[in-house]
Amino acid sequence: MAKPANNSGFGWNKPAAMKLSEPELTDRIRKKAQEIWEKKGRVQGKDLDIWLEAEKLVKGGKA
Repeated sequence: MAKPANNSGFGWNKPAAMKLSEPELTDRIRKKAQEIWEKKGRVQGKDLDIWLEAEKLVKGGKA
């Protein structure tokens, strides 16, 4: 029998971030945001932009 073309309904191929608890997810985003902030030279006043960038990377499974 052939596999379904779209496995997303079964929870397969979801980023690892989707399997984390809320505190674990927040911690990963925080760590990634810190990393991004440091790479950008510890720029001030861009907290939200950096947090959203980190969140996107973590939730997208790219961090």
